[in-house]
Amino acid sequence: MTYVFITFFVLLFLNIYTTKATHELFYSNNKVAMLEKCQLASDEIAKLEVMNREGIGDIFNELGSMTVTRTVVTDPYGLAIYDSLGQSEGSFILFPEVVQALDDTMWQYGNDSFSWVYHDGAMRSCAATPVIRFDAIIGCVYMTEYNVEQGALIKSVQSNVLHTTLILEIILIFFSLVFSKTFSRRLQKIMTSMRIIQEGDYSHKVSLGGNDELTVLGDEFNDLTERLQTSEQKRSRFVSDASHELKTPLASIKLLTDSIMQNDMDTETIREFVGDIGDEAERLNRVASKLLSLTKVDGEPVEESQIIPMAPTIRRVAQRLSGIAMASGITLSLDLAMDTPILILEDDLYQIVFNLIENGIKYNVPGGSLTVRLSRDEENAYLEVSDTGMGIPEDAIPHLFERFFRVDKARSRQSGGSGLGLAIVRAIIQRSRGDIRVTSVVGEGTTFTVSFPAFDTEVDSV
Repeated sequence: MTYVFITFFVLLFLNIYTTKATHELFYSNNKVAMLEKCQLASDEIAKLEVMNREGIGDIFNELGSMTVTRTVVTDPYGLAIYDSLGQSEGSFILFPEVVQALDDTMWQYGNDSFSWVYHDGAMRSCAATPVIRFDAIIGCVYMTEYNVEQGALIKSVQSNVLHTTLILEIILIFFSLVFSKTFSRRLQKIMTSMRIIQEGDYSHKVSLGGNDELTVLGDEFNDLTERLQTSEQKRSRFVSDASHELKTPLASIKLLTDSIMQNDMDTETIREFVGDIGDEAERLNRVASKLLSLTKVDGEPVEESQIIPMAPTIRRVAQRLSGIAMASGITLSLDLAMDTPILILEDDLYQIVFNLIENGIKYNVPGGSLTVRLSRDEENAYLEVSDTGMGIPEDAIPHLFERFFRVDKARSRQSGGSGLGLAIVRAIIQRSRGDIRVTSVVGEGTTFTVSFPAFDTEVDSV
């Protein structure tokens, strides 16, 4: 409706403007033509020694037809000397145009006068010019023209413009209603789809067709529902996996405590059962801690990072895990000569290095080796953690960073793995504008390569 009203007022303005412009055009043309005729007659009459009807009549006979309806010539006081219609001779003519033409006070501004009236298909023009002799007004020439043909032309133009604007408005209203109905129907499809999505059916898709903005909106809506569906599947899988991970140690703890309560055991057996309960509690604590870490990485805003070298943090992690490596018969080697500063939180870097080295020790083979190496190119700094362990099957690599994913579930549980470490590592790396890649050969080993933008610091020399 707003669009219809706007177009209506625009077309109304166009109609009014066209009518006004047409009137001004005819007014200007008739003014020039009528004043030229009056001036021509005035110049000839001024040459007469005596202004009388016969002399004036002879002049107009010589000038021929001027295509005017009426011509009147007056003396300086407005008394009609000549009237082409013979109606007012001997009478005073007090038409506004005559009064202005005979006004001595207007001499310096010009006494030519013109008026124009259009009404109901007819046009009436009136003009008056003073007759000047020796810089004195001795009379005036008054002409009037009643033109039906030009009036009919004006009426025709106005009628055509009006009909055109009405037809255009009807067409606009028709197309506006069609467009509005089509737009509303397609928009209603999107609204219906939104209600379906709100009820939990994320597999629903909206089909609009066409190639306009609503089609693009529908495609974006479908992309959004796909992402929602994927997120819901991940959430459901996460809840399921988390419940399973938490339920297993809880069930073990309950079984062990029931065994202690329901059976008579010696002190050594009870001590053994209590130790198992402690192990399960520690396992439960590790899962809960990693879930909290993952939630923190996903939800909390990033603190202000610092430009720090990687080597000191790597050495600190290696020193802490060296005892576990020795106990497992793993040789831990560090190649940190190509150390490069990066922009990251020190705690985040520590957690990345700790998880990668810890996994390299846990999933290695007895007597194997683990190498941590730093390198760089023009733009990036690289951290490589390579082991000589069991390797990762090729089909498992795309899922390696998913939450609770394990390549070997039985061995992962035995080693205390929760399937959350690598998910936390990737989230931290992405938050720090980095990237992580994996290459692995089953039976030969695995290499994790982490890249960060390098930040070279300038040292002022004295």
